[in-house]
Amino acid sequence: MSIKSFSAKLFAKYIVSKTQKWSSEPEETQQKVFEYLIKSASQTRFGKDHDFKNISTYQDFAKRVPIRDYEELKSYVDEVVAGEKDILWPGKPQYFAKTSGTTSGAKYIPITAESMPMHTSAARDAILHYIAETDNRSFVDKKMIFLQGSPELQEQNGIQTGRLSGIVAHYVPGYLQKNRMPSWETNCIEDWETKVEAIVAETTKEDMSVISGIPSWVQMYFERLTAKTGKKVGELFPNFNLFIYGGVNYEPYRKKFENLIGRKVDSIELYPASEGFFAFQDSQNEKGMLLLLNSGIFYEFIKADTFFNENSDRLTIGQVEVGVNYVMIISTTAGLWAYNVGDTIMFTSTKPYRVVVSGRIKHFISAFGEHVIGKEVEEALASTATSFNVQVSEFTVAPQINPTEGLPYHEWFIEFDKEPEDINAFAKAIDGALQKQNSYYKDLITGKVLETLKINVVSKGGFNQYMKSKGKLGGQNKLPRLANDRKIADALNEFGF
Repeated sequence: MSIKSFSAKLFAKYIVSKTQKWSSEPEETQQKVFEYLIKSASQTRFGKDHDFKNISTYQDFAKRVPIRDYEELKSYVDEVVAGEKDILWPGKPQYFAKTSGTTSGAKYIPITAESMPMHTSAARDAILHYIAETDNRSFVDKKMIFLQGSPELQEQNGIQTGRLSGIVAHYVPGYLQKNRMPSWETNCIEDWETKVEAIVAETTKEDMSVISGIPSWVQMYFERLTAKTGKKVGELFPNFNLFIYGGVNYEPYRKKFENLIGRKVDSIELYPASEGFFAFQDSQNEKGMLLLLNSGIFYEFIKADTFFNENSDRLTIGQVEVGVNYVMIISTTAGLWAYNVGDTIMFTSTKPYRVVVSGRIKHFISAFGEHVIGKEVEEALASTATSFNVQVSEFTVAPQINPTEGLPYHEWFIEFDKEPEDINAFAKAIDGALQKQNSYYKDLITGKVLETLKINVVSKGGFNQYMKSKGKLGGQNKLPRLANDRKIADALNEFGF
């Protein structure tokens, strides 16, 4: 047993004990975070505009601070970007995490000296919880790879700016630097396909034990490894036993990954975002990820089916229920206040509070009142693919409101690694699985308002071609699972898929 392995076990035990303490006192933990946030920001521009000095309760806060998304908070963010201080949080941010926006162009998410440590400690703690539960720690002495964006940063009025994963790359602890891959030079390559080829060249002869990244892009890495070596990933890396991922649901990829690897490996799910690190999988035996209530983030929740109603109820952690779809609202030490991240979550447990990401509040299909969400389409596809012994590479769903003939329907675009023998039977089975989850959708099918979903088979590599055409190949970019419009669907049809 190495010193590093022994130390990891001791540190894991310590971190788990700390987690158990705050997670057993959820409301008290969140109250402390709330009080700290209000006190710290009372003299900022935002704090003065919203009368923070007279906020003593959450009810005071909810009356004074409305729910906002990035576009609605942008006037404040623009001042921060321009170099002004004490706007959303005391002083200036350490970094801006730059992401691609929708209606506002590039988004600049502030990361402060108070919020930055949470982005790194949460990922570390996820691994330590895994070590504490499984006692598997041999990987700490072997090579690890993190597929991420370029760590090269630009300066914006004295503030370092780049992708979140690139910023976090600067904080990999010294004891992991020797084991970390790819090399700094390779990590700085901007073109994703060139970067993957360089990573493959660097890693084929290494003793890889941990691989981390967004599943869709790790899949590309695995496929390139197999194409180059003619070996399964698990054969090439016999000590590879832990996959760490975030960004999208792994379940639609799991069977494909097990085929590429040649065996099952343990996995840890993370829930990071530019706005904060919200949750991580703390147990291999429980469903969901532990919501981080002590990480400088105060959470509010609004039921997703009432979110667009005027004066929807804003709930705190003690008021939520298991199995309800909520929009997650955050206030943070980065100066985001009652901020709509855009994600919807469901609680799988309240002792402790664990969540699954159910989708995006803007990514749903309700063209006919069906309220279909990401979690439902992912679970319907995953269960059907298993029963049909089918392997799915990627997919997205959109409504077809004006078909050339017949009733409207949901149009699925699926790229298969292993296609079903009968595509119509496969579509019918997915439709049935979706009806079981969503009573609104079932009523529309049985009421002859919609007909059974239809599948368009996307040619091999088609989704990557589409993402490349949009300048979104690789890194932290993700293909939306579903949309209430046909922007992606029509673009895919233009590709001839």
